[in-house]
Amino acid sequence: MLTRRHFVATALLVSVSPAVAQTAPPSDPVAILTAIYTRAAKGKGDGGGAFIIENKAAKGKYLSKSLVALWAKADAHTPKGDVGPVDFDPVTNSQEPDVKSFKVETEKLEADKASLAVTITGHRNDRKPADLIVRYEFVREANSWRIDDIKGSSDGEPWSIRKMLADSLKN
Repeated sequence: MLTRRHFVATALLVSVSPAVAQTAPPSDPVAILTAIYTRAAKGKGDGGGAFIIENKAAKGKYLSKSLVALWAKADAHTPKGDVGPVDFDPVTNSQEPDVKSFKVETEKLEADKASLAVTITGHRNDRKPADLIVRYEFVREANSWRIDDIKGSSDGEPWSIRKMLADSLKN
């Protein structure tokens, strides 16, 4: 027999479940970068963010199709035994990751592309302020956001993952 208490409890569960389903992790650029940097900052913050480029599956999850294809060409063009054109962790803009905290800012957001900047604060203070900012270009592919380029500077010299990969094909 359906009691009033049973009815109310069932009605509450039915009305809550769609809201719970809608609170699944968003796939917008800010949420993606927040998840990446939260993982990079865990522990002592020395784990870095190279996990987004560590293998083909990771690249396919985070990067745009065109960036994955360019990276594959650059890897194929790299002589056996040599390090590829990207020999550092672009997420932390370093050889030795150091992420204590971070701040994600949207610079431009359109329907099919976005630009965001992440400012990293480390445990050590041994880097130039400009080197603590990493910029991301996102594109929308098949209803999800993907990283199309990562940019930063090292000792004041600008770099771009897309440019590094393209330049490696010229040699």
